[in-house]
Amino acid sequence: MTCTWGSRETLTTNFSLYYWYENRSPVVECKHYLQDQGVSVGCRFNQSEIVQFQPFRVRVNASLDGKTLEIPSERMELQDLVKPEAPVNLTIHNLSSNQLQLTWSSPYPKAQCLEHAVKYKSNKDTTWTEHKVKGEIFSFPSVDYEKYYTFYVRSKINSYCGSTQLWSEWSVPVVWGNNATSEGTAEEQLHWFWIHTVLIPITSCLLLLVLVILLVRMERVWVIFMPRIPNPSKNFDELFITHKGNFQEWTGVPKDVVESFKPNYNESVCYVSELPPKESYEPFWGSTDQLLAVPGASAGTREHGPHKNSYVGA
Repeated sequence: MTCTWGSRETLTTNFSLYYWYENRSPVVECKHYLQDQGVSVGCRFNQSEIVQFQPFRVRVNASLDGKTLEIPSERMELQDLVKPEAPVNLTIHNLSSNQLQLTWSSPYPKAQCLEHAVKYKSNKDTTWTEHKVKGEIFSFPSVDYEKYYTFYVRSKINSYCGSTQLWSEWSVPVVWGNNATSEGTAEEQLHWFWIHTVLIPITSCLLLLVLVILLVRMERVWVIFMPRIPNPSKNFDELFITHKGNFQEWTGVPKDVVESFKPNYNESVCYVSELPPKESYEPFWGSTDQLLAVPGASAGTREHGPHKNSYVGA
């Protein structure tokens, strides 16, 4: 901790500083003065001399013309006056094809008492973007490989360990992306380029091949356990589509074989008619009743004069 009260150009006399903690220790003079060409301009306190969460008071005495002037100070809380040193060791890691992770460390011994701010900007941005971070890790979810980014980090005491608005100075910047000069960043970009252009396509093809083989094997197993029901309709597609229902063309039977199955005989027509009646008709065998077979006549009896003739139509 340092306590300053001016510079050599503004001071015309030497000052001495005394400090103490309320209800704790006696008044003690500064052991490590800050000098500017022989003039005391401040006091430096070692860590062993600092007690946080205890009210702190200082008194500055000025010697002028043989007289001592006492300049009292107000009551102060040291935890509210801490200004941490700037973070160091900023490092960028590639988590995936479009995600970055920024890490750093702080010289302040109590890391749990710090909160941080990260600001970044690409070469195509006009303003800085700032995010508050509790830990010493910041994830940048989306990056553009056509840009390069500049990152800064600063720290201050959080609300659990003090009440202050004193931020540290911004850290030394770290740069990532296209046109970046960091050798480690270039190696990481080459590494990810090899992964995206070679490893990922080959791995995808191998996985696809394995899936095809598994599907083929599963199809065979499925056919064994669940055989398909045959569908005979597909066997007649050629008959109705190609040959348009011509069974002879579909089966390939020769024409002479087909003709041999057709009937090749004719039956003559036989006409049957009835003889007209005649008055002078007499049977040549006499007057005795006889049966007469007449083609085309119906069975019956007809009288001719005094005689009766019976006949049967055949």
